[in-house]
Amino acid sequence: MQQKLSYPKTFVLGFGFFGVSVIWSVYNAFVPLFLDGKFGLDAAWIGFFMTLDNIAAFLIQPPIGALSDRLRTPIGRRMPFILIGAPIAAVAFGFIPVVSILPLFVLCTSSLLISMALWRTPVVALMPDITPSKFRSQANGVINFMGGVGSIIAFLIGADLYDKNPTYPFWMGSVLVIVASLLVLLFIREPKLPEQTEKQEKPSLSTEFAKLLKEKEKSPLRILLAIFFWFVAYNAIEAFFSLYAVKHLLLAESDGARLLGQLSLVFVIMALPAGYIGGKFGRKRTIMTGVFLMGATILTMYFLPREVSTILFTKLPVIGNFYVVSILLMVAGFSWALININSLPMVVDMTDDTRIGTFTGLYYMASTLAAILGPNMNGWIVKLSGNNYNLMMLVSPIFLLLAFIMMSGVKRGEAKQ
Repeated sequence: MQQKLSYPKTFVLGFGFFGVSVIWSVYNAFVPLFLDGKFGLDAAWIGFFMTLDNIAAFLIQPPIGALSDRLRTPIGRRMPFILIGAPIAAVAFGFIPVVSILPLFVLCTSSLLISMALWRTPVVALMPDITPSKFRSQANGVINFMGGVGSIIAFLIGADLYDKNPTYPFWMGSVLVIVASLLVLLFIREPKLPEQTEKQEKPSLSTEFAKLLKEKEKSPLRILLAIFFWFVAYNAIEAFFSLYAVKHLLLAESDGARLLGQLSLVFVIMALPAGYIGGKFGRKRTIMTGVFLMGATILTMYFLPREVSTILFTKLPVIGNFYVVSILLMVAGFSWALININSLPMVVDMTDDTRIGTFTGLYYMASTLAAILGPNMNGWIVKLSGNNYNLMMLVSPIFLLLAFIMMSGVKRGEAKQ
């Protein structure tokens, strides 16, 4: 394993996460609008539909992570999943805005979510594969910087393309995911691992999870619960933010995507610094600071009157209208960077190099289970409250408080010497 952080290699690897982020950002921003406008579904059904990708991810991504730990091929243990999953995802994604019959729409989205679930865990597990422990927060900052760039392109450029033709953001996503995955396949070489012998215990998701439950020291279990709670808080808002902007803030449809783009812009700017902050001051302390700030910011959005939230300061190139709520979303983006950049390195540094894919799978098990619960929970809250989309800004801080409590008991996961 290399003894220092290779920025060129890490940036190239970041294109894999770039492709993932473009796809899901376009999906989350515009698919709810299709479901509401084209198919006439109510908030509860939209919430359920927006969790179907996460249900597939929950069932597929964790075991795929463990399988990739066991796999040995001439091109590595992670690359075969990228080679198969990325092209299928690109084709399915391109058809989503074209179909106008709900069963065909479901077929396209189902094909997308299954193929995406095949390669997300392996591409993320490549980061700790090629990065020494003490540089993993910084490397994850680079990876998430690239993912944030993908989100900005999806939200901001995608919003302009959506105004021209709703199909254009999806076709842009299809092209970019192909280009991104090709760059990873061509320029990243996985470290070679020895063949596993019959006597060696092979990585298994169920075995590792059972070990976590039996361990006296509960740091791995506590951080997985914290990840679950803060992703419930985040995903519940992200899935409905476009409708929140339209129904509660009374803004244009494309403004909802632009506001998410402003959050993503700050996330991108802070991705690299957040990795260094975690490396210097400790991952746990950095994450807990981010959780506190994000909870306080979202709670402010709940109490702030609509008339104040939508005060327009100016219109900026690319990022569009800049409102009062834009400031709060940018603080949330900064907080999310502190949390997100340092959490995966903490998880994978609670195991050894032969089980990185398995523990990455456990990370995604917690986050995708949250992504299933969050939108469904918010969908029902909105429906039962008579379409009060502002209520999700009250529920989210409750889950962030639970995440803060869980993180306070974590004692492992800092960089290994």
